[in-house]
Amino acid sequence: MDQQGFEGLQLSQDTFSALWESVQTPPISTIPNQVNESDTWRPEGDMMLFMNEQVLADGFDENLFELPAEVSPKDGVTPPSSTVPVTTDYPGEYGFQLRFQKSGTAKSVTSTFSEILNKLYCQLAKTTPIEVLVSKEPPQGSVLRATAVYKKTEHVADVVRRCPHHQNEDTAEHRSHLIRVEGSQRAQYYEDLHTKRQSVTVPYEPPQPGSEMTTVLLSFMCNSSCMGGMNRRPILTILTLESLEGLVLGRMCFEVRICACPGRDRKTEEDNKTPSGTKQTKKRKSAPTVTETSKKMKSSSSADEEDKEVFVLHIKGKERFEMLKKINDGLELLDKEGKRSKVKLEAHPAPTTGKRLMQRGSDSD
Repeated sequence: MDQQGFEGLQLSQDTFSALWESVQTPPISTIPNQVNESDTWRPEGDMMLFMNEQVLADGFDENLFELPAEVSPKDGVTPPSSTVPVTTDYPGEYGFQLRFQKSGTAKSVTSTFSEILNKLYCQLAKTTPIEVLVSKEPPQGSVLRATAVYKKTEHVADVVRRCPHHQNEDTAEHRSHLIRVEGSQRAQYYEDLHTKRQSVTVPYEPPQPGSEMTTVLLSFMCNSSCMGGMNRRPILTILTLESLEGLVLGRMCFEVRICACPGRDRKTEEDNKTPSGTKQTKKRKSAPTVTETSKKMKSSSSADEEDKEVFVLHIKGKERFEMLKKINDGLELLDKEGKRSKVKLEAHPAPTTGKRLMQRGSDSD
């Protein structure tokens, strides 16, 4: 527009408003409704919303203000486990405790528990009942988890697995797991993604009416002496009570030995160790004590006192009297000679080193 066009306009506030009123907007019906094949059909009432979305689609992220969906807890969620598991007992607020059946040390028992050693002795693939006690009911959906770890510090980072021989003989999907839950179809077997440590869970069931505990049946599927497996390395079993989210509510730990004769091995280890954990030593035969020697001295002194007593004997006939008198005189003479020899021995004691005593005036060798 040239300079003359600007001069013809009035320089006032009404100039722009008059110009705006002269502009006519076309009706909505005249806007072409042809859309691309890639666009979805929108009703006419949502046309403005559709246009706004087309404008913001290129430079605005629609998922910017969206919150992440909450992960709902599912059955069998494995909680994150540490490389070094905790093996200390923790009853927690629910008073979590374990109890084992008393079966003694007979050779025929398949499992037995030593309270002195806090150790379970059991046979391979034999069911071991473990009683679970709580002081109050745990939350809904709680589970019991059993995990096997090595006892010694140099082996605690290794994963406890079955030996290759027993794994090849088994056809189950979880054949590499050492601990197995018997009598429950709801048992689930897990392997941690980071530590590769294996565990098995079973839902906690409240005690039945008339009982105060819940029984869990465990089986250990490999011997402690198996090559390629535990290889005589002692293991611990950690039994935990966990909530549905994986929070530990209680923990109990005990040592396990899987062997052919649990009763014999338990009796042997209990005999070798006292309750304090020290080995018993056999007492050697010692010299007679002071009390024994004093008893012997008392008996000899009492015998001497009896010899000094005087007894009166009534004898009929002179011949008998003379004969017995001679015997008595002879005994008294023997006593006198014995006392004299005893005094000589005390005055000149025999050498203790085996050397010959030198007499006065004799030449030395």
